[in-house]
Amino acid sequence: MAAFSTSSSRPYHIIIFGASGFTGQFVVEEVARTASEGPKGSLKWAVAGRNRAKLEKVVEQAAGALSKPELKSEVDILVADVSDLDSLAVMCKQAVIVLSCVGPYRFFGDPVVKSCVENGAHCIDISGEPQFLESMQLNYHDQAAGNGVYIVGSCGFDSIPADMGVIYTRDQFKGTLTAVESFLTASAGPEGGCIHDGTWQSAIYGLADSNKLRSLRKKFGHKPLPVVGPKIKRRGTLFYSNELQQYAIPFMGTDPSVVKRTQRYLTEELNESPVQYGAYVGVGGISNIFKLVFAGLMFFFFVKFSFGRNLLIKVKHTMEGSSFRFIFLGEGYTEGSDPSEGKPNGKIRTLVKGPEVGYVATPIAMVQAALTMLNESDSLPNTGGVYTPGATFAKTTLIDRLNKHGIQFSVL
Repeated sequence: MAAFSTSSSRPYHIIIFGASGFTGQFVVEEVARTASEGPKGSLKWAVAGRNRAKLEKVVEQAAGALSKPELKSEVDILVADVSDLDSLAVMCKQAVIVLSCVGPYRFFGDPVVKSCVENGAHCIDISGEPQFLESMQLNYHDQAAGNGVYIVGSCGFDSIPADMGVIYTRDQFKGTLTAVESFLTASAGPEGGCIHDGTWQSAIYGLADSNKLRSLRKKFGHKPLPVVGPKIKRRGTLFYSNELQQYAIPFMGTDPSVVKRTQRYLTEELNESPVQYGAYVGVGGISNIFKLVFAGLMFFFFVKFSFGRNLLIKVKHTMEGSSFRFIFLGEGYTEGSDPSEGKPNGKIRTLVKGPEVGYVATPIAMVQAALTMLNESDSLPNTGGVYTPGATFAKTTLIDRLNKHGIQFSVL
């Protein structure tokens, strides 16, 4: 088993790789803000990336933002580059956990995972790219398991609220939960929000490669998961949601694939009853639908061509989200009822809500995932491997930790 504590040769609990990137800067601030939650009340950490001057500036900015001038002398700076495998190895040998902030992960993520697996560092990323996440599982799970290394993807807004939200809903339901639908809504603050290039590129290339994802999944040779209770009904491409009192569409992100991978792990490895899952997002009223259809048609047209992808990457896109709400609607069989007979006779409604998704909620989720791993290694899966958040943290206090930091889980 790879270590979860520091040593003379592995001096850092956490190294933030890609710390000078747009998201990385916010992760640096969040680590600095929560360092007292590290093992024994102290977190030893460093930042890493290609450019020492930019990294120094990021640490200086965090020191100013948090009124912690001591950061400038306490936080070490390491130079490492995804194109220089030796530099990655040197970095990974010094970390208990590497926080990988180098999206789009399809271009930059693989060498980091490979180096972590080979050099005994656990790895957490915030990828929202199903093809990357599932290819990492296909390519590195067995080797990571053999080395006792935990590789945990999608530990940001994609997909901790959704994946842990399903786990939370299941745990709060008294009986056997069989199906959950989630409905996401986001609200913009007075200044709206922004989506950074790396995040935007992830969405663009993820959709462009949807066909490759299907062929990738065939390589796993998975058997279909058992269905407990009635099979969940898939909603239409556009429908009016009585739950939200607005129109909704299927959620296009990575949440459904992540939740399904978690449910497969819980079913096959822990013999737990699988939960079916459907994910949707509210789009508002009639006027919003016309805007959405036009934007969607343009998006799907452009992602099919390289010139279009390049054009989209240059677009300054506004993200409607200074806060988010996930409503989870679950159904199942109450205690004492037989799931093999009759219709589900129990329902549950839960809520996961939090701040702006990209650069507030995501760093919180990522850093709390890392602190949970450091403090609760005995509650992780029995062996290392490439895992989802739900598979990794189902038996931990991650949800309690998130509740204390503004990503709140509750029963409605």
